[in-house]
Amino acid sequence: MMENNNSNNDNNSNNSGNSYNPFNDFFRQPEARESGEAGASHASHESREEAQGPQERPGEGNARSSHYFSYGPYQSKATETTSSSDSTGSSPVEVTPPKPVRPLHIGDGDSTGQGRWQVSKPEKKSSGFRSLFASFMAGVLVVGCLMFASDKMNLFTGAEGVMAGNGSAGASSAAPSAGSGTVRPTALDITRPNNIAAIVEQSSPAVVKIETKVKARSSRSGSSLFNDPFFRQFFGDDFGSSQQNQGQLQPGGMGTGFLFEKSGYILTNEHVIDGADEIWVYVQGHKEPYKAELLGNSYDLDLAALKITPESGKEFPTLPLGSADDLREGDWVVAIGNPYGFDHTVTVGVLSAKERPISIPDANGTRNYKHLLQTDASINPGNSGGPLLNLNGEVIGINTAVSSQAQGIGFAIPTSTIKSVLENLKNNVKIPKEPLPYVGITMADIDKEWVSELKLENNEGAIVSQVERKSPAFAAGIRPYDVIVELNGAKIKTPAEVSEAIKKLKVGDKASIGIMRDGKKQQIEVTIGNRNAE
Repeated sequence: MMENNNSNNDNNSNNSGNSYNPFNDFFRQPEARESGEAGASHASHESREEAQGPQERPGEGNARSSHYFSYGPYQSKATETTSSSDSTGSSPVEVTPPKPVRPLHIGDGDSTGQGRWQVSKPEKKSSGFRSLFASFMAGVLVVGCLMFASDKMNLFTGAEGVMAGNGSAGASSAAPSAGSGTVRPTALDITRPNNIAAIVEQSSPAVVKIETKVKARSSRSGSSLFNDPFFRQFFGDDFGSSQQNQGQLQPGGMGTGFLFEKSGYILTNEHVIDGADEIWVYVQGHKEPYKAELLGNSYDLDLAALKITPESGKEFPTLPLGSADDLREGDWVVAIGNPYGFDHTVTVGVLSAKERPISIPDANGTRNYKHLLQTDASINPGNSGGPLLNLNGEVIGINTAVSSQAQGIGFAIPTSTIKSVLENLKNNVKIPKEPLPYVGITMADIDKEWVSELKLENNEGAIVSQVERKSPAFAAGIRPYDVIVELNGAKIKTPAEVSEAIKKLKVGDKASIGIMRDGKKQQIEVTIGNRNAE
């Protein structure tokens, strides 16, 4: 192989004017170039040996300059050189051997061969937005499928599902047993019951509007000057009086009631008809009002029964009396009335609480209400005497009062109280008052200045300031200036504690009262009496 390469080099040198051309090595095949490099290395070694010989003459250098070609940077010693001589045996030409250039292969050819370049295809860039959008849509699809499946199979609302029942019936079915100590899942009812319109349509005809009339009073009756005989002698009997309006009926008040018997029996509050000279009832569907008769009333219970007479052969619509005992706090209720003259106004709420006691003073005394129902259904002046209904359309109470210092706090007399006195009201039989325990004493706080005078250790207790004659306390021997320090073994610090303890007792009970008298402690037994006894 070496000999063939050398012969090729000699032929190339002869074709180029007997000079060595280094470009021939560049265009050789790789195999030929490798053998040529070996030959060039041998020639370079020989040229370095000749270079150590005698120096050339100046004239000869100029003659050889036309045969000098350089490829690449000049390297005098560090770079290996290749020498070649022409056919005449002239001095060799020194050239820098070119570095082998590896062929460039583009395509799917063999890239594992030694000394070859491989250019890979550019990697395709994936779209970030498309992948993000695809992931989002996949998540939406999965969540939607899960929500649909949970809704169809009621995975989170139990067997009854959302809005399974309307009103208190559905809620009562899920009520946990009292004292069980376990929590039971309940069906959610996130909307109001859907039968309110039906209840109103059925109940409204039995709800009536009540207006009272009062006679005008003479203005002279309240002045002692007009009643003086000397004054009347000069100015006459008619001076200072309004004879034109005296005796005429004037509007007194307005309220609500409801019919509970077809023959025309009506229930309402006593304060609606209190002081009325005439009572007129407006029934839905009837143009003219009916003049009502007051049958019976109770100031303490704030209840009254009226009677109107229907036309011959006709009957009035009625409302049934239900029971509030079956209702629980939070059950829906409906109120119908005539607030501020707006006839048959319907309001809806819930039963907020039971057994509420309140006291309302008026011109005739103080009404002490007990066992009231509390509701957040709107109750305003004019609603008094109207029915409070459950979702079955039954009356569970009579709307009576509303808190003037708050909103959504109304009260109704329960039907349990009404039923116990209903016959008395219808037959105008006096209703006995509820027994009220008492002992008949008036008490006050102990001033610190009295401690030494009363021979006490401190000012704790209640000093008796007055004792009613013929009262249980008077009969037992309690006297003014006695200091009550105990009641049935419980220590007493204030008069209020004595009153609260006596209210919890029943009429006829025995109470052991500890008193301090002249610095000595005594025990007195008192029998609890009835304040409302005749």
